[in-house]
Amino acid sequence: MIVFGVMSLVNLRHNNEHMVRLRDAVYTADKNNGDVEGTLRTLRQYVYSHMNTSLSSGPNAVHPPIQLKYTYERLQQAQQNILGQGNSALYNEAQTYCDGQTVIGSEVITCIQNYATSHGANLTPIPDGLYKFDFTSAKWSPDAAGWSLVAAALALLAFLVSAPYHWWAKKYL
Repeated sequence: MIVFGVMSLVNLRHNNEHMVRLRDAVYTADKNNGDVEGTLRTLRQYVYSHMNTSLSSGPNAVHPPIQLKYTYERLQQAQQNILGQGNSALYNEAQTYCDGQTVIGSEVITCIQNYATSHGANLTPIPDGLYKFDFTSAKWSPDAAGWSLVAAALALLAFLVSAPYHWWAKKYL
């Protein structure tokens, strides 16, 4: 049981480390404007099919854990370019208006978009699904970690069944 338990822990740790490498590849692809979709697909498939690959951990974890900052910034820049094409005065007005408001962070972008839309610019909001992702890991997977966990559980069950039998056999036979 102990051997299989240790094997299970080592394999679970390996699963998590591989997930971290795949997550870093997603962030690198996002930063370098690479194949974000392909790296996300690889990460998603791995997380869905392996245990201990949860992307969020701890009480202060970010939800959703995968946020493509650079993709969002590129989309934001595209929106600003739309405003800038013949509408630089509108963009400046919107920025001045939003600076006077009590908005921070991403709320500024939303404020500028809302102002521009209300004053005639044709902008579509940037959907969250384009740059935020959350994947849930498998409860059990048929990989080395999963099978060694099953073997450890079966060894524990065999011990729990055989120990009372051996005690009874020694005492009464």
